Amino acid sequence: MAYIEPSEFVTKMVDSGEQKVFMSTKDTLIRAIMAGAILALAAMFAITVTVKTGSPLVGALLFPVGFIMLYLMKFDLLTGVFTLVPLALLDKRPGVSFAGVMRNWGLVFIGNFAGAMMVAFFMSFILTYGYKVDGGLLAAKVSAIGESRTVGYQAHGVTGWLTIFIRGMLCNWMVSMGVVGAMISSSAGGKMVAMWMPIMLFFFMGFEHSIVNMFLFPFSMIMGGDFTVSDYLLWNELPTVLGNLAGGLLLVGLPLYLTHVKTSPERQLV
Repeated sequence: MAYIEPSEFVTKMVDSGEQKVFMSTKDTLIRAIMAGAILALAAMFAITVTVKTGSPLVGALLFPVGFIMLYLMKFDLLTGVFTLVPLALLDKRPGVSFAGVMRNWGLVFIGNFAGAMMVAFFMSFILTYGYKVDGGLLAAKVSAIGESRTVGYQAHGVTGWLTIFIRGMLCNWMVSMGVVGAMISSSAGGKMVAMWMPIMLFFFMGFEHSIVNMFLFPFSMIMGGDFTVSDYLLWNELPTVLGNLAGGLLLVGLPLYLTHVKTSPERQLV
């Protein structure tokens, strides 16, 4: 598996964050669009498998194929840049600024959303033969998910909002472990195994991923989900994005950086 020590791959995390800050607008957007589209297709694949087999576990076992594909192609998800890009700022890399971090996050958000919406349109079109027939079991399943995870949270008020925020944190804790997993081995097989495990966990546990939701909820609305755009933004996407940011940076990026790059002196015995 050609395992790479944390002291080495965490430096690669900082290098990767720096590289993303200086990436051109064109490259950033294209990579983000493709990442959003591939992850959306993987989500649809997992939902289809779940509906056809009746087993959410089988869907969760297979969902990571999309994440693995997009990261092997070096495409960018918002959840990943939440974890990597701030490390370059914390490390005081030359030319890296707060504005540069915000620019990267904004472009990746736009690109991910565009890619996810593209797949939402494609899937809704083919399921309904151009919106001429009912979408069937898949449409009903996704509509139910969309309603339960927007107005379902809204029904609980502030605690519902905090619930989705925490689910977003837990999600990007695991997703970012997948991002890091791609760096702990120099072999493709090692990278795949390391990415597979945490991604499977987050999907099966029903944690909230902002890019998956960029596909899931617009698709649900197209398929007849009974909630509004404001319901989706306020009671899903916003708390999920904030939770993903907190989880990726606070539970993965910072702990690894502070203990493997900015290490403290060893304790001296008296």
